[in-house]
Amino acid sequence: MSNYLSLSEAELRKYVIANPDDEEAFQHYLSIMRAKPGRVVVSTPEQLEAELRRRINQAS
Repeated sequence: MSNYLSLSEAELRKYVIANPDDEEAFQHYLSIMRAKPGRVVVSTPEQLEAELRRRINQAS
């Protein structure tokens, strides 16, 4: 078991930045980011624009 598994999210982020060759730690960080609620993935500028418009309209 790697040492990065016991780090907080902020500590893990710093670790990944400081150790860019540690693919396992990077993938663990990505899994944490992907698991966050409310996460939206966009693949195109058009999708981004549509999501931003939707959020602006919700706030109005």
